[in-house]
Amino acid sequence: MKRLMYVVLFVLLAFTAQAQQAKYVFYFIGDGMGVNQVNGTEMYLAEQAGRIGVEPLLFTTFPAVGVATTYSASNSITDSSAAGTALATGSKTYNGAIGVDANKETLQSIAERAKKAGKKVGITTSVSIDHATPAAFYAHQVSRSMYYEIALDLPKAGFDFYAGSGFLKPSTTYDKKDAPSIFPIFEQAGYTVARGLDEYKQKAAQADKMVLIQGEDANPSCLPYAIDRKDGDLTLAQITESAISFLTKGKNKGFFLMVEGGKIDWACHGNDPATAFEEVIDMDNAVKVAYEFYKKHPKETLIVITADHETGGMGLGTSKYELHLKSLKYQKQSQDLLSTAITDLRKAKGDKVTWEDMKALLGEKMGFWKELPISWEQEKRLRDEFETSFVKHKVVFEESLYAKTEPLAAVAKEVMSEIAMVGWTSPNHTAGYVPVYAIGAGAKQFAGKLNNIDIPQRIAKVAGYK
Repeated sequence: MKRLMYVVLFVLLAFTAQAQQAKYVFYFIGDGMGVNQVNGTEMYLAEQAGRIGVEPLLFTTFPAVGVATTYSASNSITDSSAAGTALATGSKTYNGAIGVDANKETLQSIAERAKKAGKKVGITTSVSIDHATPAAFYAHQVSRSMYYEIALDLPKAGFDFYAGSGFLKPSTTYDKKDAPSIFPIFEQAGYTVARGLDEYKQKAAQADKMVLIQGEDANPSCLPYAIDRKDGDLTLAQITESAISFLTKGKNKGFFLMVEGGKIDWACHGNDPATAFEEVIDMDNAVKVAYEFYKKHPKETLIVITADHETGGMGLGTSKYELHLKSLKYQKQSQDLLSTAITDLRKAKGDKVTWEDMKALLGEKMGFWKELPISWEQEKRLRDEFETSFVKHKVVFEESLYAKTEPLAAVAKEVMSEIAMVGWTSPNHTAGYVPVYAIGAGAKQFAGKLNNIDIPQRIAKVAGYK
């Protein structure tokens, strides 16, 4: 009898361990998404709904919650490539490295481990597929700027599904004129290239491996910001849905899928709060797609959400004990498109642009004067920049990592942050904690204080990757 009880206990333990192993893994990375980007988004949503408090994002309701440190091997403030490599491989490296360690030796990523374990693998993003974070999962290069070499590593990894905005132009070893197009190289390696969602739907059923990007005329460096999106634009939620569909067709042994919300970082480099909050919401919409899958396979699915670093040193509050995030709803476009609109006005009217013309444009795009009263000092700053840019024709564009901005658009963005009482300490990365959330098989492993290299190591353990 006693022996029988031991046998039954052993079988139950074995069954429990098997049931808790993650057959399906979703790994969401909000590039630049620190704690305040998440908290600010939830308060932003609440204020838009007419109340003070928080309107929870789906991923913040997940049961396991933690924070992670992000420092690299070379500095307390990481760049995206070192942080992406840490989140991909479980090893620290120097700023600028893609999938290699501090000695420039190749590191194995969790995605590569998943592939060796027989899982299908997808790497997806809202920016270019050869950008730092997605690249860290499939490529091994000494510099993140080696875009062409990174793209050539894509078919070598042999993953099943890649998706994002496109691919950047060669910038290092290969001369731009001499570098062969990467797309025939992908196709020779067995990949079907789909440009846009409609083409993906036409080709997916017959494809063994897939690269999904935007259409021919779209910006290859990134998807449009959520705040700027037009009908027909490819979205991160659509990419996530397409990835799930592709990775589960045929013989289903499970999958590993990395999804990057890459433009949270870009908006925070520009210190553009409304655009940043909308990007966090946009990633949450992609998480919702994964969550619907999780509800069908709750014992076999793990969803982990984290970030590579914080960007901008976002502060929720400046001087008074107040926030006015509701004011951000009057911003209709990102700083980038506001800059484009100002440039277009300059081209259309030349020397005849008046201050009244500019006030009308800023009122339409930012709500200034119409819905949002601004102070005398704020109006003076806008007017002074108008005089400099449009009367004296001294135009010095503001440059952040991912944008070159009309100076008047930059001042308008600063005024909007002041009205909303959102502060910024930097146009670049900081060393702040990033949040971690998880649900599903093994989710408890991701609660508490973590180092970023702990996250892929624990995913591998929960998923059974060797």
